[in-house]
Amino acid sequence: MEHGIFDPPRPAHRLTIYVGEGDKWHGRPLYEAIVLKARELHLSGATVLRGPMGFGANSRVHTAKILRLSEDLPMLIEIVDAPEKIATLLPHLRAMVGGGLVTLEDVRVLLYSPTQPGSPTPAGGPTPPGR
Repeated sequence: MEHGIFDPPRPAHRLTIYVGEGDKWHGRPLYEAIVLKARELHLSGATVLRGPMGFGANSRVHTAKILRLSEDLPMLIEIVDAPEKIATLLPHLRAMVGGGLVTLEDVRVLLYSPTQPGSPTPAGGPTPPGR
């Protein structure tokens, strides 16, 4: 995917993978293994988000409340790229994700650009996937 502002916006896919913080792949945290695999496949970028609370298919609540610290908080991995690039990761996910949720959505990319040295960054704003 080229860098810069796109007019018209470019079609892309957003792949979201929901796993547990305690999930492993070959002894490494699963979320880390997925991000490294995406990088190895030259996808545009990936972002990992840690959820303070959630529950999944087994209905067990995972929370980070002080009196009930969980070591298996929800982890979301988001990857946005061209559909054909996302497709290269899917066979690996089938092998890696034993339990969790994987979704795929059509999105339009308006901007894809690295932060330039000395350029302002929005105060308190979120970092878009891939940065």
